[in-house]
Amino acid sequence: MTESNKNNQQGTVYKASRFCVAPMLDWTDRHCRHFHRLLSKHTFLYTEMVTTGALIHGDHHRFLHYNPSEHPVALQLGGSNPRELAVCAKMAADYGYDEVNLNVGCPSDRVQNGRFGACLMAEPELVAECVARMQQAVTIPVTVKSRIGIDDKDSYQELVHFIRTVADAGCETFIVHARKAWLNGLSPKENREIPPLQYDTVYQLKIDFPHLEIILNGGVTTIGQAETILQHVDGVMVGREAYQNPFLLADVDQRLFADTRPILTRAEIVHALLPYISGQLAIGTRLHSVIRHTLGLFHGEYGARGWRRYLSEHDNIAGANEDVVLRALKFTVPDVY
Repeated sequence: MTESNKNNQQGTVYKASRFCVAPMLDWTDRHCRHFHRLLSKHTFLYTEMVTTGALIHGDHHRFLHYNPSEHPVALQLGGSNPRELAVCAKMAADYGYDEVNLNVGCPSDRVQNGRFGACLMAEPELVAECVARMQQAVTIPVTVKSRIGIDDKDSYQELVHFIRTVADAGCETFIVHARKAWLNGLSPKENREIPPLQYDTVYQLKIDFPHLEIILNGGVTTIGQAETILQHVDGVMVGREAYQNPFLLADVDQRLFADTRPILTRAEIVHALLPYISGQLAIGTRLHSVIRHTLGLFHGEYGARGWRRYLSEHDNIAGANEDVVLRALKFTVPDVY
């Protein structure tokens, strides 16, 4: 057990190596990440997964452009060709990303057909080659996000072989979704819910590989839960809860990183976002593209439904601007009699 973990058991603030928001397709775009950064200065942010083909053959600037406020931020790549991954890792480094992450956890059919994502857990030697080539191309960390197993390749011994093989290639950080994935028969949504969570398996990885940074992903919905998990591993990654209930992130800096700055209220977060909205509108971005990520900001609070409804009904109207946001904010102010 590390000294930090001992301190945590004695009641002091635990300083995590990292607390992360997971890469989520169609959700964690640059507007979402800027919004999340207003809530937490220390949370590590990840892009949506970007395939090597999209970067090499498409408009790479569209995929790689981000706001400097997002740091620390990582680019997640999908691919299995070592040479192409090295090229894309170099792009990430050139754009100033703090980390490049290889997706070895997505179970969708489309991803499998491209021979990347969770199916790569069956090919640890190939993943190791990919990691080695990427590390040769960059000086920023190259990390891997995986499951604990796939299909019938789900024994702890097979997981250890995967981790050891990839670690021997130079990977020092593994983000492990504490569920196996069924590549046939379950949808991506079902793969997030049906295979049981096995936190103990991820905890055992940290025991067996104490020199590696092990970050647990899967089923985390509160900071209190994260604090418990951090007694066993180095970091925590939160997925959908951080998107659907983003104010969860407001507690991260104080509780996990001993940051003494005051926590902003939800209304203060909205006002802090307005300059960014103005800047985006000025370059032709639709209000909807930015503000859709804030719909859950008042989750569980007075006026949450009015906030969501007003924004959803008005953020796509021609000429929609910051006034739409301010009008929606009025729904969150209790009536005073």
